[in-house]
Amino acid sequence: MQKIITIHSPAVLVPTANIDTDQIIPARFLKTTSRDGFGRKLFYDWRYDADGSPVRDNIIDRQMYCPAAGENNAGPVRCRILVAGDNFGCGSSREHAAWAIADAGFKAVVSSSFADIFRNNALNNSLLPVQVSAAFLAALMSAIGADPALQVDIDLPSQTISAEGVGTERFAINGYKKECLMKGYSDIDYLMAHMDRIVGYEEEHRQMK
Repeated sequence: MQKIITIHSPAVLVPTANIDTDQIIPARFLKTTSRDGFGRKLFYDWRYDADGSPVRDNIIDRQMYCPAAGENNAGPVRCRILVAGDNFGCGSSREHAAWAIADAGFKAVVSSSFADIFRNNALNNSLLPVQVSAAFLAALMSAIGADPALQVDIDLPSQTISAEGVGTERFAINGYKKECLMKGYSDIDYLMAHMDRIVGYEEEHRQMK
């Protein structure tokens, strides 16, 4: 699991509501349990024709790198934030949707609401779902549309998201999952980190019998 503390990046804007998991990763790609290579299949039917040829100027690849955002315009900068419409990740419970987004290099998804199962899958795969108000999302989308190089800042310790001209808003996150993301822990890693306490408790319980 990768740690997430702060994210400073331009964003890929997909202003579509109700993006379901079959759009994120089509069902025909779910025959494997390996996470490798799922990034290429992210939004596959938006990015590729039936014969596998890239769709020219598709909404995802067009924004994946931001040439204007490089330091002194020296080169392209990889976008690490996906900004999408309301009710993101609805549909099936497939964890592969979170795998694909994370494998494509994204560290956070911003929306005004998420399907609960997608949210949990994201948190378990080093992908931060940032839920903001409808008003903040609309302002952020407008700002990114006007300036694709706009830098978006997400600070997990303070649970804030901000962008120039948009302002700052706090977002909610489960405290346990926040700690796991900041430390790069899976659920198993978290348990192992507290093994001394677990062993101590078990020993104390054994002696009480």
